[in-house]
Amino acid sequence: MSQLKPIRVHVITGGFPPGSAAGHDMDYARLRILQLLQEDLQVLATVANDFTDVSRWLPDSRLLITYVAGPHPNEEQNQVIRQWLEAGGRWLALHGTSGGRAVPVGEQRNARKMVKASHHVTLGSFFLNHPPLRKFRVQVTDREHVLTKGLPASFEVTDELYLIELQEPATCRVLLTTELAKDPSPPGFGFVYDRDTSLLPDGKTRVLGYARAVGKGGVVYIALGHCHSLKNNIQPFVDASVDPAGSTPQLFRGACETEPFARLLRNGISWGSEREP
Repeated sequence: MSQLKPIRVHVITGGFPPGSAAGHDMDYARLRILQLLQEDLQVLATVANDFTDVSRWLPDSRLLITYVAGPHPNEEQNQVIRQWLEAGGRWLALHGTSGGRAVPVGEQRNARKMVKASHHVTLGSFFLNHPPLRKFRVQVTDREHVLTKGLPASFEVTDELYLIELQEPATCRVLLTTELAKDPSPPGFGFVYDRDTSLLPDGKTRVLGYARAVGKGGVVYIALGHCHSLKNNIQPFVDASVDPAGSTPQLFRGACETEPFARLLRNGISWGSEREP
């Protein structure tokens, strides 16, 4: 019997500072991704906590999967990723990948603002903020893309509703959206931003997932996927749609344990390995 040629997938999961959880259950997220990868007997995975050695693993990898909260590519690492994508690589970017470095602003205690960097241009989006954990409905706006095959027309999740600014909207094929006319974050919650550039021209729609070509390769970004446990939760409170008293669940898996999210990840792995799901 001939041996299967491995499909190499590089997985980056981690927080900042290095080794920290940064408000997410990174062990769970890492395990969930690896479990789904193991469903494909041809996949051979490598794992890292940040982008430090990305130049070592990408050349032989067909797919890059990232679930991070803080770690981001520096200029040199971004160029490695960009060139790899242009040569045909594929990047399945999840949740906090659209974030990166935050800096203090003004004199307000704990007020921070995200800093846009070169990797946001490569990725195609830039994280502004998210309101407290809440229930919301996700609309599948493009059901013809390989990423959305098998998904219902819409589905409800409990998650962090990310407000992301598309960097090159004309290059993005929007896959998932939701409606939220105004950021309901209370004063002092989350991150500061100058203007809500995540709101689409209709005044109510937010993009939660998209695909974009980069050279011969491409990027898929999915904003869903917050998870935390008692040892890493930093959510001070949640929206009343999650708990009327505003009490934060000590163990939270949200969208991660729903069938639509699992389908998105499985489809993403198939897309990344250039095979139909």
